[in-house]
Amino acid sequence: MKKQVVVIGGGFGGLALANSLKSKDLDVILIDQNNFHNFQPLLYQVATGGLEPDSIAYPIRRIFRSSDNVKFRLAEVKQIDKTKNTIKTSIGDITYDYLVIATGSTNNFFNFEPIKNSFLTLKTVTDALDLRSFLMQKLEKAIAVIKDTQEEIINMVIIGGGPAGIELAGAIAEMKKYVLPKDFPEIDVNNVHIHLFEAAPKLLVAMSEESSVASLEYLQSMGVEVQLNAKVVRYEEDIVYLESGAYYKTDLVIWTAGVKGNPVDGLEEQVIGGNRIAVNAFNQVQDAENIFAIGDVSAYLDDKNPRGLPMLAQVAIQQGHHLAKNISLSLNGKAMTPFKYNNKGTMATIGRNKAVVDLPKWKFQGRFAWFVWMFIHLVSLVGFRNKLVILIDWANNYFNYDRPLGLIIRRYTRK
Repeated sequence: MKKQVVVIGGGFGGLALANSLKSKDLDVILIDQNNFHNFQPLLYQVATGGLEPDSIAYPIRRIFRSSDNVKFRLAEVKQIDKTKNTIKTSIGDITYDYLVIATGSTNNFFNFEPIKNSFLTLKTVTDALDLRSFLMQKLEKAIAVIKDTQEEIINMVIIGGGPAGIELAGAIAEMKKYVLPKDFPEIDVNNVHIHLFEAAPKLLVAMSEESSVASLEYLQSMGVEVQLNAKVVRYEEDIVYLESGAYYKTDLVIWTAGVKGNPVDGLEEQVIGGNRIAVNAFNQVQDAENIFAIGDVSAYLDDKNPRGLPMLAQVAIQQGHHLAKNISLSLNGKAMTPFKYNNKGTMATIGRNKAVVDLPKWKFQGRFAWFVWMFIHLVSLVGFRNKLVILIDWANNYFNYDRPLGLIIRRYTRK
């Protein structure tokens, strides 16, 4: 009887693992609460109308159409029962011989957890569509109010100066410059203020100093009002308060300030800092030989990485491929090999012809970096149609300096 491998999560790590196991003599069950893979790095373009959601999402079942041993189940995982090698899900119990947790990350609101619903976020396709709708609603509302109050109505704040924050700020700034004057001529774009608050003394803390400086210069040249060492301490009655005492009135606050692991119930004793599951060098969960965790939800701590590997897609993909090899070795009675991360570099884009790239031995910024960013993201997409559609949309946006913005299909109201 074939061994059964259950993979929880259809993100980068889960897909990499399942793809590597699809020709093996194993039964693989991939479980996710969505029936599609979401290409998160491009969510900000959906949020600002540059792309439609079906351009960055791809049906998981279609990915494994040609596979006989990989099956998909649409379900929510409730709990892991280690003693019975079983997981409890919304569609019933599923047994496993090997269990792999690849559930990724979720927003970390820190001290703002009690009021998290006051913020707009950017972790899912739904988040991106909500942000797009709310932004469009604000613009429509701005036209209908007295001119003197427009400044408050279209004031927006982004909290967090990581890749998601600066990419979103850059996209909104381009929209303000190239799209609003055409679609909303009644609005004085000088009254559209984009604030980016970063608590650290630099943007892109995990990247090089060159990239940090360049990204700040790019954003400022695009009209984004960036403040460093600007810790947000309170948000109430539509006012953002900084530690410095400054405050800003707005009801459009976007949270991109941090993420944490998204573990499954049943492994509470193994969850450590950052809400991540502690694993060893083989990505095995501590005290559970047949349970593994990969990607953002996992953390292997050593002298080189005292807080675990960075929460990046490339880490999850490499761990997925490596774990597939280790499972094969284990089935053949051979010793598994420790995972070693191959850092291929990090990058971020701020707008047209503006990007920063940090490679292990080379750092560069500007137009060439932007083309490199586009190429890497294009080839990383799942599905030929998605690649083609996004290439066409990008080319169209590049040459006519426009983007469709998007329809208000369903109105969004803060909870």
